[in-house]
Amino acid sequence: MEGAVRLRRVGVFSPGILRIAQLKVFLGCDHLAFRPSDAQARTLDAVIGWGHKPTASSARTYAQKNGLKYLALEDGFLRSIGPGKREPPLSMVLDDVGIYYDARVPSRLEHWLGARDNDRLSDPGLLRRARCCRERIAESGVSKYNQAPDDLPSEIAQLDEIVVVADQTFEDASVTQGLSTPATFQAMLEAAISEHPDSRIVVKMHPETVRGKKRGYLSELVRRRPSVMVVGDVSPMALLRRAKHLYVCTSQLGFDALLARVPVTCLGVPFYAGWGLTDDRQTVERRGLRRTLDQLVAAVLLLYPRYVHPISGELCAAEEVIEHLALHRRLFAENRRRFFCFGFSLWKRPFVRRYLHAPGGEVRFVATPDRISNIRGDERATAIVWASRKSAEITGWATDRGIPLWNMEDGFLRSVGLGSDLTPPGSLVLDREGIYYDPRQPSELENMLERAEFSAQELERARKLRKRIIDSGVSKYNAVKRRALTLGAPPAQRIVLVPGQVEDDAAVRYGTETSIRENMALLRAVRRTCPDAYVVYKPHPDVLRGNRVGAVRSNGENLWDQLIEHESIAACLALAHEVHTISSLVGFEALLRGLPVTTYGQPFYAGWGLTRDDCRFPRRTRRLSVDQLVAGALLRYPRYFSWTARRFCTAEDMVWELERQSRKRRVISRLPRHVSRLFSLAASAAEWARTREWARAG
Repeated sequence: MEGAVRLRRVGVFSPGILRIAQLKVFLGCDHLAFRPSDAQARTLDAVIGWGHKPTASSARTYAQKNGLKYLALEDGFLRSIGPGKREPPLSMVLDDVGIYYDARVPSRLEHWLGARDNDRLSDPGLLRRARCCRERIAESGVSKYNQAPDDLPSEIAQLDEIVVVADQTFEDASVTQGLSTPATFQAMLEAAISEHPDSRIVVKMHPETVRGKKRGYLSELVRRRPSVMVVGDVSPMALLRRAKHLYVCTSQLGFDALLARVPVTCLGVPFYAGWGLTDDRQTVERRGLRRTLDQLVAAVLLLYPRYVHPISGELCAAEEVIEHLALHRRLFAENRRRFFCFGFSLWKRPFVRRYLHAPGGEVRFVATPDRISNIRGDERATAIVWASRKSAEITGWATDRGIPLWNMEDGFLRSVGLGSDLTPPGSLVLDREGIYYDPRQPSELENMLERAEFSAQELERARKLRKRIIDSGVSKYNAVKRRALTLGAPPAQRIVLVPGQVEDDAAVRYGTETSIRENMALLRAVRRTCPDAYVVYKPHPDVLRGNRVGAVRSNGENLWDQLIEHESIAACLALAHEVHTISSLVGFEALLRGLPVTTYGQPFYAGWGLTRDDCRFPRRTRRLSVDQLVAGALLRYPRYFSWTARRFCTAEDMVWELERQSRKRRVISRLPRHVSRLFSLAASAAEWARTREWARAG
């Protein structure tokens, strides 16, 4: 309902509706009145209820009695990651005419599609969006629910073509109000069998039936027909890619099939029937206008529903929800394994479970390989090791058994707070080949940067992300104290920023060919290289906190002109003219800002023609742009997890979340120290408890 008028106050009669996450945002209203009295009716703009179901009768009666508009609320067509009340909806429809699944009366969707003078459905820009959404959905496998795997049963996977029949939940409103009965479902199955005598018939069960929550229509009929196969928990799009025809009564699977260009026969009257795109066994006289597939998609996905961004909780475009669901489908597919995790301390285990989560997946933490019984031949088995704890024993065990060994490490946009202070990370990397900070062997990131092609859209996204990072001041660790920074350098003097590192960190130990492996050696090298520069030294935050090794004692030696301890790295980069580093991520952040960078080690961002390097990089032959580097290092390589929404997210989402968390932490930091410390401890305890509860729930 694009362009809908904002409501001030809306009446609600259902406690279940009142519990919907972001309900006010979906409605576009300021206040909700629960079970208002007749005297309060004059203060309301509308009343909402759940579709045309009997449970909404009190809301409809109240609206009619008091002369108010009744708005039918229903889940959208791209609802959520999984089914059930625990998964908040990402899209909803709000219909002021009827509701899309009730074919007995018109709906707002039907008005959009049936109006001959609807200029919106002739808008080239809208139709381009619709085509892009249709193609992206077909490619990614996104549907109403998105937890099911793409893996088909072997007896179906070996078939070239199948005919699919869609079952639904018994007496669902979309069935009864879509002009269907149990006899319609029987007729549908008979039609599929008789019209395709030489094809294998496959019945797709509804997700709620698979979960045992509701019963369907076809279960008993199929039992009497052993030649008919049944599938349950499988991705609709994965099934439709093998289908040459689909039979439905009113299931949304028919709409998915149209997006996948599969012919659809409708025995009932779903919302997408009657527009010249389906083979209809019933007709509705109101629907006589022929529509193109892109016009149908524009009305169904772009004009009719409302979408809420999964991270910010604000209204958003359909494309953002599609990409969010596609991201989860991709990561679930990668995670649907049996993970054996080595080298993980107790505090890391709850958040690692989140990053490795997938329906049907398994995560097991193991101290040493000898704790695992024989798992030879298990195709799903995968070993994970925290990269700095990788050992010859673990590598040999995995190699001997033919088990993939993946390396895990913090990502480049990590958190507000330090890992050494037990702050959960907002990003991790899972590298199947090496790890980005160890140049002794190629990593997945290095190979990607050396060989991968980046599309124009991806590079534009990288450019916007780079600008957003600069504007927000976000970095790997985000300092809470952001006071104004002033330097003592004369106006014309060149300012060189030298970021300190943790000296026993693997990035320093493995990441250089030279003798510069300590912060003091780095500072001396900078003084030799830049004798006339104003040197600003910023120690690593873990070293400042006393958590790691790397403190520098100048002992009267002129190692720097100014020491910066607590100001943010973004503030330092804003004043610097160039950066000198061993292998610090600050060098990468400087490249984002267009600053010259000199490296004395072998960080992942060096050797691509963007930095001045002391070391050699024989494997890195490609010359990259900064946006290509960003596309690989920030868009493709890491995984991001929102601790606000508790779901996977994008790099852009993580920048937004880190910026938001920094603002909140700054407010807390202004409180008396003992009070702010209590806030921090309470937040950490609450997060730990939530993560443990989530892990136990699977």
